[in-house]
Amino acid sequence: MCHPAWGRARAAAHRLGELARLRRVRDRIDREYAQPLNVEALARGANMSAGHLSRQFRLAYGESPYAYLMTRRIERAAALLRRGDLSVTEVCFAVGCSSLGTFSTRFGELYGMPPSAYRNRTPAGGAAGLPQCLAKQVTRPVRNQEALVTVAELA
Repeated sequence: MCHPAWGRARAAAHRLGELARLRRVRDRIDREYAQPLNVEALARGANMSAGHLSRQFRLAYGESPYAYLMTRRIERAAALLRRGDLSVTEVCFAVGCSSLGTFSTRFGELYGMPPSAYRNRTPAGGAAGLPQCLAKQVTRPVRNQEALVTVAELA
């Protein structure tokens, strides 16, 4: 008969392996956010079912793989909108979104305003003059409809 500690060690090793696969999925999303990704393709790449990937990803990172992907796309879109040289539609397609309506809705949920208002409100160069680490924090999407901190409020 096996020692009980062996079962616990095996379960711990399995969990670590699964966390490593989830990290690879997250890294792939971060790298390929502009590509047409879906949960099924991500799950295939991690040798998991789509349902299992979604459940485990949510447990590990607090949101579904799709929500994480959309957040990365919207963050990148905000950076492109701050540059000011692309239209909202061009930004939408540049970050991998195929629906302008879904893009605008999701952007509004994360930033509290439509992308066109964000583009018009943000001065050229966005958070110019701020250190990169602070600019990233200020421009990061806010969840749960919390109030945004603007560059002007930090000055």
